[in-house]
Amino acid sequence: MTPRRDIERLESIRIRLQEELDGSRTAAERNRLGQFATPRVLARDMLRYARLLWRARPDHVRFLDPAVGTGSFFSALVEAFPGAALESAVGIEVDCQYAETARSLWAGLGLQVVTGDFTALPVPSTESLANLVVANPPYVRHHHLSPARKRELKALSAEVLGAQMNGLAGLYCYFILLAHRWLAQGGIGVWLIPSEFMDVNYGSAVKRYLTDKVTLIRVHRFDPRDVQFEDALVSSSIVVFRKAPPRENHKALFSSGGSLLSPGRRVRISLTRLRCERRWSNLDTDSGGGGSADAVANLASLFTIRRGIATGANSFFILKRDQAERLGIDRCFLKPVLPSPRHMHDTIIDSDEDGYPLIEKQLALIDSGLPEHEIKMVCPPLYEYLQSGKQAGIRDSYLIAKRTPWYEQEKRPPAPFLCTYMGRSTGGRNPFRFIWNRSKATATNVYLLLYPKGDLAAALSRDPTLAKAVFEALQGITAEEFLGQCRVYGGGLHKAEPAELGRVPATRLVNTLGLDPPRQPRQPALF
Repeated sequence: MTPRRDIERLESIRIRLQEELDGSRTAAERNRLGQFATPRVLARDMLRYARLLWRARPDHVRFLDPAVGTGSFFSALVEAFPGAALESAVGIEVDCQYAETARSLWAGLGLQVVTGDFTALPVPSTESLANLVVANPPYVRHHHLSPARKRELKALSAEVLGAQMNGLAGLYCYFILLAHRWLAQGGIGVWLIPSEFMDVNYGSAVKRYLTDKVTLIRVHRFDPRDVQFEDALVSSSIVVFRKAPPRENHKALFSSGGSLLSPGRRVRISLTRLRCERRWSNLDTDSGGGGSADAVANLASLFTIRRGIATGANSFFILKRDQAERLGIDRCFLKPVLPSPRHMHDTIIDSDEDGYPLIEKQLALIDSGLPEHEIKMVCPPLYEYLQSGKQAGIRDSYLIAKRTPWYEQEKRPPAPFLCTYMGRSTGGRNPFRFIWNRSKATATNVYLLLYPKGDLAAALSRDPTLAKAVFEALQGITAEEFLGQCRVYGGGLHKAEPAELGRVPATRLVNTLGLDPPRQPRQPALF
């Protein structure tokens, strides 16, 4: 058995070398590669929990870390497991500098470090498969994966899952599915991954895997305000499972808050419910159905909800109103547009005679469907401004290059009600703000736009004064009602996509206006 003081000495060296390696790369480089080192306390807790699960097992540990980095999990492994219990240990690392660091530190204690891309390596023989996989897979967002690599990863993961992965999935989702082939039957997986998989659509493949292909033992969700990685704004969870078909009456432990070994809350959830739930993030606090069963009314039943305009270059297409006028751009090529929420101090926005909002920072959006040669004839100042944008490379950016003409914006008429789509919740404060827009201004994609429909639209058409009651009812939506549907990131940052905002309950609004509550059909099993 390796003396504890030797492990502590090597771990101290590892932490120092980790800091040096991290400091040698820019934040952008590490973000692109998903390199976020596991804090020591997390690594220790995960291996101690694995040790608790191992107490009744007669077999020795065959350890695998498919993204070993400098070896934080192996360090915790040799501390948590007696030396005699370790049969083999393999760490795989795509970055040769991190791999060499791990090799120099831990080879003497039995860690075999393989330099290479885990997702592209051949699967070992059956007798060499790991029975304990512990990993913090690279947090690489989908847009950093080339189309060719996505196709390869989707094909490989489909062999495990029997279904295609959503193209928006990050690399960590593929790691979990591909590691299935490296894990022996009955083996245990312990994964530190972003909590987002519980709520986003592209996380459905991971949730299907956890409910259908393996026996889910536990999901622990850290408090979103307690960011586990100092250099990544991401809320984290630990997922633990055994590679064995689940029993139909199986219940998994969901916990949150505190630590893995000492959580703040815990509850057991049946597989039947997990398969039906769209969102998993609040199951440990929600004794109901998480909003998936027979909701009486929600915002989507009363509003068409759309994200605001994505111009592709706000600094070019959005000008101060007086600046656009000084340039000589004709009014017919300009639309009023609201500033970002940080410049919106009022929640009721009135209009001047031209439709611009009565606020200090009046902005104008350039928008036209005319071809350039016609703009040159009817509005030379705008033509010259567009040419300056082309020379600056604005036209070649990803979003703008797909538009014809490149300066024509998405169609987003002014919405009477808007909601900020991102915010923080402190002291129970609602992270989202509703705005009553009585101007003719549209909005960019930092807002969600709510257009009344159906019975609500008809009621407002008959009596426009009802808009005040609608706005007050929207403002009355509680933080808890919001947070039960919207996703959350590290540091308590909350975000709402149109579909998520649509699932927020609207019972108060229905009752206030005396509308017939639209019945929502029970959601079928999602996976």
